[in-house]
Amino acid sequence: MEALVAYVRSGQPDLTNRQMALLLLVYRTNGPHTVRGLAGILGVSKPVVTRALNTLGRLGYLRRERDERDRRNIFVTRTSRGAEFLEGFRSLIAGKERRRPQVVPQQAAHA
Repeated sequence: MEALVAYVRSGQPDLTNRQMALLLLVYRTNGPHTVRGLAGILGVSKPVVTRALNTLGRLGYLRRERDERDRRNIFVTRTSRGAEFLEGFRSLIAGKERRRPQVVPQQAAHA
């Protein structure tokens, strides 16, 4: 919970669960990524992915690029700004987890 509170206070953009899921999916899995493919993996419609991409694109976290071999295809690609955001988010969570008191199983039984 502390990590979420720290994130809210950080001043970073408020991302929806769908936007965060999409961002993590693109950064944690090998591409190439397409709107159709991302929609299929997430189990949502292409317009849902497009709306999330619009926001993430405005923030500079993801970018759309045309396939040079087939101009009808659009790939969703990573950006350095998106990588920086996710690294900051990871560090924030990791920092809060490190400061959390560890409960040893024996202590937990007596609590």
